Amino acid sequence: MKIIIFGATGMVGQGVLRECLLDPDVQRVLSIGRSATGQRHEKLRELIRADLLDYSAVENELRGYDACFFCLGITSLGLSEEQYRRVTYDITMAAAKALAGLNPDMTFIYVTGAGTDSTEHGRTMWARVKGETENALLRLPFRAAYMFRPAAIQPLHGITSKAKWVQAVYTVTNPLLSWMQRFPKYITTTEKVGRAMIKVARQGYPKRVLESVDINSV
Repeated sequence: MKIIIFGATGMVGQGVLRECLLDPDVQRVLSIGRSATGQRHEKLRELIRADLLDYSAVENELRGYDACFFCLGITSLGLSEEQYRRVTYDITMAAAKALAGLNPDMTFIYVTGAGTDSTEHGRTMWARVKGETENALLRLPFRAAYMFRPAAIQPLHGITSKAKWVQAVYTVTNPLLSWMQRFPKYITTTEKVGRAMIKVARQGYPKRVLESVDINSV
């Protein structure tokens, strides 16, 4: 498989990139983002772009891929709905629409979150915007699209969050997260998310929306 990853410098994206580079079935990985991953691997190419809303100038570089793992995202804390929507909906859809036109046989997997509001009318701002994004992605003409809704995620293999306060929380709670792994409904790991994405892209899955328990069972 040939895979595009958005957000490979984030905590989830780091884990997904790691599993893609380790998997023998993955032939090529293209990382797209505003900053470099710092990784060096024969499979990996990086496309650094300041503008994540327009791909018209790089269309030839985006052709021929089998799957896209979209791991780019931000917290809604301190943001207005307009600010949060610009990253969560606008940037996601700009990439997805470009890829759907260039690679109609592609599988698109989007990392969203537990509690996402598919009705788009709930009181929680981030959940509404995530739900709107999910629904829009599912309407695009991909071969298949899947929404990954993990709850808590334990970072493994030295993976860290770029946000210092988030990393501080993970450092303190890591023993608790390890203990919680016995409850697959509520927690997964960066490793399991990456492996599940690869397997779902390769084989498909009966459900279009996967919660933590589904991710852990793939």
